[in-house]
Amino acid sequence: MEQKPFQIGDIVMDNRVVLAPMAGICNSAFRLTVKEFGAGLVYAEMISDKGIVYKNEKTLNMLYIDERENPLSLQIFGGDKETLVEAAKYVDQNTTADIIDINMGCPVNKIIKCEAGARLLLDPNKIYEMVAAVVDAVNKPVSVKMRIGWDDEHVFAVENALAAERAGVSAIAMHGRTRVQMYEGKANWDILRQVKQELKIPFIGNGDVETPQDAKRMLDETGVDAVMIGRAALGNPWMMYRTVKYLETGELIAEPSVREKIDVCLLHFERLMALKGEVVAVREMRKHASWYLKGVRGNGKARNAINQTESARELTNLLHQLVYDYEQHQSEGPSQLII
Repeated sequence: MEQKPFQIGDIVMDNRVVLAPMAGICNSAFRLTVKEFGAGLVYAEMISDKGIVYKNEKTLNMLYIDERENPLSLQIFGGDKETLVEAAKYVDQNTTADIIDINMGCPVNKIIKCEAGARLLLDPNKIYEMVAAVVDAVNKPVSVKMRIGWDDEHVFAVENALAAERAGVSAIAMHGRTRVQMYEGKANWDILRQVKQELKIPFIGNGDVETPQDAKRMLDETGVDAVMIGRAALGNPWMMYRTVKYLETGELIAEPSVREKIDVCLLHFERLMALKGEVVAVREMRKHASWYLKGVRGNGKARNAINQTESARELTNLLHQLVYDYEQHQSEGPSQLII
């Protein structure tokens, strides 16, 4: 039987592969790069409702969306219904986001102390109240991203998802870990399957999708409508392309070469500089460059040097030198620098 297209509200995606919202990572430069590798939907990093309402300049800059990124889901967080609604209305009226997502999964203390993020997982009634107020206030489809629960004793995954559905959300994404787990241990796909069986709206599964084969297994085992990929995409937008192809054809595309990795890393860096200026871009790109170099044996020295860079020229030269050295070794015979 042919699957129905994956859609949220009236927004139809090209495929079932979704980029997760990652704080400090999912700005426009990163999202666009991942989008070009075939992601059906990309999420922006979470943005503070109060930052939007109080017109904080740094926060408003985070709302920037390149037209090539759509369809895009813009995620907001907050623990106060009034400011969450005001921020949602601002996003609805002043951005080209296709979907407004409410964060109910972030496990970090700074967010929990605001009664936001994963804190909401302890109270299905508050979830209903917050979501219903946002849905009523905006025209764009609203979704929620949550975790399965607070800890092993407070796993209200089904109750929380049903509360959000009753409140009018168009989709739910769920990470198969509790707040206490953070990003450790194993994601519980059994609970994702249980939630999927109870919902009538689209449901996106998240957690432990590290390979294209994992994505297919999640779809098969849990019945989710789409798979969300987070950390596996860091320095590796090919994960999206390889996953889409594998799900469509069963073919496992080869991993990228070192030159391909560096070329895309440099493109990402150019976009980051255009977005944030050289000083901030260099600082942020150090971690991304390390992720792009993951799996390249003998990369320790290069990564250490990258972490000391202060200018775009330094960083660019280091990356070009790495490719040159690698290809020289390759031409001389078996190399220690192997993908």
